[in-house]
Amino acid sequence: MSATGTGTTPAAPLALAARAHTEDLRGELLALSHAVHAEPELRFEEHVAAARLRALLDAHGFAVDAGTAGLPTAFRATREQGGGGPTLAVFCEYDALPGLGHGCGHNVIAAAGAGAALATARLLSERHVPGRIVVLGSPGEEGGGGKVRLVEAGALDGVDAAVMVHAAGYDAVSRTNLGRLSLEAVFTGRASHASAAPEGGRNALDAATLLLVAIGLLRQQTTPDTRIHAKIAEGGQSINIIPERTRVELFARCLDSGYLRGRLLDAVRDCVRGAAIATGTSYTFEEVAPAYDPVLANPVLAALAADAFAALGRPVPPGTGWAGAAGSTDMGNVSQRVPALHPYVCAVPGAALHTRDFAAGAAGPDADAAVLDGAAMLAGVLGALFTEPGRLAQAKAAFAAADGGDR
Repeated sequence: MSATGTGTTPAAPLALAARAHTEDLRGELLALSHAVHAEPELRFEEHVAAARLRALLDAHGFAVDAGTAGLPTAFRATREQGGGGPTLAVFCEYDALPGLGHGCGHNVIAAAGAGAALATARLLSERHVPGRIVVLGSPGEEGGGGKVRLVEAGALDGVDAAVMVHAAGYDAVSRTNLGRLSLEAVFTGRASHASAAPEGGRNALDAATLLLVAIGLLRQQTTPDTRIHAKIAEGGQSINIIPERTRVELFARCLDSGYLRGRLLDAVRDCVRGAAIATGTSYTFEEVAPAYDPVLANPVLAALAADAFAALGRPVPPGTGWAGAAGSTDMGNVSQRVPALHPYVCAVPGAALHTRDFAAGAAGPDADAAVLDGAAMLAGVLGALFTEPGRLAQAKAAFAAADGGDR
């Protein structure tokens, strides 16, 4: 899927109008981004970040409800302009990575999402266009599946389309992220003195080691888009005790949900079972967090985003679909329910996500520009959908046509 700016949609002039508003909001938006960056909070513990977002939206006339879907750090903020019109949602993420802080730039995502909602509200008010803007604060994106829980709780009921923007080392409008399973294997053996009576033990760490080796060999016989990675989360208690319990955390990813839950999951399960058999241990193997669906790109929304980006001086290259490298996001689950947009804005040029370099740059000048431009780009897209109902109808038609309309 490719998208380039054509200048033929209303997203371009609306993005420029929105950029004037984000500039007016610069102090508040960048203060939010920097504050979230300076105080990183892990998934489902983002109490301070969520409170800051709620306070900003409340101060600008949004009706804010905390604790959405029973998640203490989730929220829903709504601003209604007139009567009627569509309901469009903006997602904000704000959790950090263990050990890396905001190495995924969620401080930028949070501030840009809030800025997009505020700028869009101003656009609607200026143009006397009816509609409802909903901001969904979605905690726990880094492995917890906060959006999945929001979707299951009905947060998308009545929503016509949803958008967000992700920080990155480049600009892009239509990359396809991978589906992902979050898995855990636990091996149980028998403890014994590692020197005086090793023959009495059953080594659960050996089972974990064999599992990692088996997965390494399995990778040779998987599809090119497949990714499997793991870590030993528990590896034993003492050097001189045969480990009786180990725990391995795994992610399995690919583009095809059928392959992911079929051949790939079966193969990983066989690796777990084989490691247990070889070491005389028992095992459990289960999913421990909500699965992430692949992102279903919407060409109509991508074209609007490309026009908005180009107007802001960020022309995106063609062919920004599957490029041989991608992570996973619970925005994929949203994209399988409503027309959705998950573009990327360059916040740390050339840096890879989930690195210390990205974390260090996520509050720098390029990241600040990404907050303001990302917000304006999203506002341009939202403004186009609000002001031209035909655009939203096209986005819905493209969504319905995906996968042969089997939705």
